[in-house]
Amino acid sequence: MKKVLATNAGKTGGIFIGIIFVLLLMFASIIFGFTNITLNMVIESYTNFNGSNEHIIIQETRIPRAVIAAAVGGSLAVSGAIMQGLTRNPLASPSLFGVNAGASFFIVIAVTFFSLSSLSAFKWFAFGGAALASVIVYLLGSLGRDGLTPTKLTLAGAAIAALFFSMTQGMLVLNEKALEEVLFWLAGSVEGRSLEMLFSMLPYLLTGWVAALLIAAKMNILTAGEDVARGLGQRTVLVKIASGIIVVLLAGSSVAIAGPIGFVGLVIPNIVRGMIGVDYRWVIPYCWLMGAILLLLADITARYVIMPQEAPVGVMTAVVGAPFFIYLARKGVQQS
Repeated sequence: MKKVLATNAGKTGGIFIGIIFVLLLMFASIIFGFTNITLNMVIESYTNFNGSNEHIIIQETRIPRAVIAAAVGGSLAVSGAIMQGLTRNPLASPSLFGVNAGASFFIVIAVTFFSLSSLSAFKWFAFGGAALASVIVYLLGSLGRDGLTPTKLTLAGAAIAALFFSMTQGMLVLNEKALEEVLFWLAGSVEGRSLEMLFSMLPYLLTGWVAALLIAAKMNILTAGEDVARGLGQRTVLVKIASGIIVVLLAGSSVAIAGPIGFVGLVIPNIVRGMIGVDYRWVIPYCWLMGAILLLLADITARYVIMPQEAPVGVMTAVVGAPFFIYLARKGVQQS
């Protein structure tokens, strides 16, 4: 991928354009769908609420959905960028850490053993499972005399993800009720999520966003190589631990809110590096904006694919992401 934004002025302008696109798509997310909504309806729903079906849909469905899609898309993209920098592997994504698999397994446990069925109850089990899986992967990747290495981290992540996935499938086969309860959640969706769900995870998301910006300069050094980073006096272990925590906060919270939405964390960081290079001081904000744009577009498109029904947004991101993954695997893309 050839860089199209080379100067700092161009990158700054790109950020402003990205913000405008995110806002426009959030507005489009509120307007478009099976129920016809107009700008006047949106304004009146807050200035002159009358309890109509349209006003209720705007306040309780469309606006929360738009905000959540932007927050989750941006968070998944940033976590993917951090993971790719940490592992020096352009194919890394939140699923590499077993985040999706760990969250899914804990959701099935919640349904099977605790008879939970509400999304608000799911989110804490999902966040706990995502965090636990990430910690296990990190510990396994750190074993041995040479400590944490990208190769060991990748292998540990693949092994734990496969383990949790197998256990999840086994429990679902034995428990049809659990399958019915979590099937839509497992596909990944921002439909039916409330702002309360986002607000409960917002402290973790905000912490992850700020920490990602603060660690960006250190990520630039770390991606140059372990020996180079140590030679420049960087405490690589602390940087890796901080990076892992950021991934847990962002990816874990996102999965807890919207389910295991795939490919955003894989596709966006690679596109961003192709546009602006590998400077993480720019990569992080660009990933947030591009991730929000991708998920908003996917969510809007998902409303029209099988109208009047809706496709899970995770299916739409897979349609975009799967070919991109194959492209990366075949070309052997390297961060450069």
